[in-house]
Amino acid sequence: MAVTKKNTTGKSVAWVIVFLGAVLMLAPFYFTFVLATQPREAIYHIPPPMWFGEALAHNISAINALIPFWHNLGMSFYVAAMTTVLALFFCSMAGYAFAMYEFRFKKFFFAIVLGSMLLPPFLGLIPTFMLMNALGWLDQPRALYLPAAAGAFGIFLMRQYIGSAVPKELMEAARIDGCGEFRIYWNVVLPLIGPALGTLGLVTFITSWNSFLQPLVIMHTPENFTLPVALRSVQSTTNTDWGAVMAGSAIAVLPLLILFVLFSRRLIAGLTAGAVKG
Repeated sequence: MAVTKKNTTGKSVAWVIVFLGAVLMLAPFYFTFVLATQPREAIYHIPPPMWFGEALAHNISAINALIPFWHNLGMSFYVAAMTTVLALFFCSMAGYAFAMYEFRFKKFFFAIVLGSMLLPPFLGLIPTFMLMNALGWLDQPRALYLPAAAGAFGIFLMRQYIGSAVPKELMEAARIDGCGEFRIYWNVVLPLIGPALGTLGLVTFITSWNSFLQPLVIMHTPENFTLPVALRSVQSTTNTDWGAVMAGSAIAVLPLLILFVLFSRRLIAGLTAGAVKG
C-alpha cells in the first residue's frame, strides 16, 4: 500500500513538472499571438494584456506598410521549400552511397562529414559570401538554398537510417531483375525511408525558415529579405511599432506550429529510429 501511494505521489510530481515546463515553453507563443492583436499603446501597459484584442487587422496593415511583408513571406516559403527539396534529394543520395557502397576513402570522407558538424555555422559565413560574390549570386535566393542542399546532419541521418532499414539483399534482388543503380535508389530505397525523409524535411524546413544570419549577409534588397530579416529591419531603439512587429511574428511562427503539430510524431519516430533494438 505504501509503495502504491509512493508511486502515485511520484507520478503526480512528474505531471506537475511536465505541466509547468509546458507552460513555460508555450507562454512566449501565447503572448506573441495576444500582443499581435493589441494596439501599440496597450503593449506597454503594466501588467501586460493577457487576452486577445481587436487590432490584428490594423497591425497587419501597419507591418505591410513598413515592409513588403507578403513578398517577404513568399520569399521565406520559396527558400525554405527549395532548401528542403534539395536537401532531401542530395542528402538521401549521399547517405545511400555511404551506407550501401564500398569505395576508396569512404571512412575518410564520412569522417569529414561528421567533423563538419562540430564547426559553428558562422565560420562558413565569410567563405560562403566570397563564393556567392564570385559567382554573382549575391541578393539572389539561390545563394541561400544551394549552399544548404547537402548538410552534414542530413547525410549522417540518411546514412544511419538507410544502413538499418534497407536490406542489402533487396538491392541485390533488384540488380538481378535488371534495375540500374539510380532506379534502385528511386524505386526501392526511397519508399523504405519515409520516416527519415519526413524528419529531415521538417528539420530542414524549420531551420531554413528561421535562418537569420546568412540571409542578412547575402540579401541586400528589402524585397528579397526573408521574413526574419525583414521583421528585424523595422525594429529600432526608439520608435518601433511593436504591435505590427508582433503581428508579423505571429504570422511567421504560425506555419511552423502547424507543421510541428501535424508531423511531431513522425519527427520523433525518425530521430529515434534504430535507437532501440528489438
